[in-house]
Amino acid sequence: MPTDQSIQFILASASPRRKKLLREAGYHFVIVPSNIDESGFDLDCISSIEHTRRLSLEKARAVAKKFASRLVLGADTVVDFEGRIVGKPKDAADAERITRMLFSKPHKVITSVALVRIEDGLEIIETAITTVYPKKLTDQQIAERIAGGDWRGKAGAYGIQETGDKFVERIEGSFTNIMGLPMELVEALLGKFIAQ
Repeated sequence: MPTDQSIQFILASASPRRKKLLREAGYHFVIVPSNIDESGFDLDCISSIEHTRRLSLEKARAVAKKFASRLVLGADTVVDFEGRIVGKPKDAADAERITRMLFSKPHKVITSVALVRIEDGLEIIETAITTVYPKKLTDQQIAERIAGGDWRGKAGAYGIQETGDKFVERIEGSFTNIMGLPMELVEALLGKFIAQ
């Protein structure tokens, strides 16, 4: 645990993947999950990008209200298929449906990152988009994926950190974005406010 003097920011997320990426990049931070109710955000009237921008900002604001002098980082990631947000599967049947859909053609992973600091009115939001070109999966590969259970708790029913390039032909954009945090964007934003 970093000392109070070494803490560079607060991460408003309980995501183990975001925590791992930030730790590996050498940042010192503490985790304070925002615990906002994401179900209250209407998906029908806004684009995937706008949805992630709103949620990342609300997550950061919710935590920043408790720590006015601290820099708070909030993030939100969605999988977008032909303009529709693909959420986390409810069960194995839903995971199979999502897998068949996403691995039929290219789709996007969209993450917005928000930085908020109350005391000086700082609010910045930037968005990264990665296009994923999937490999065509056989029925057996799909069945094995679903049986393996790696789809649980993941938007789009997959995590590239588990599958690597096994199911992906190529990507355009940030690889770490697919893991939940576009580190190139994060480093550019944080670099304006903290010294590595």
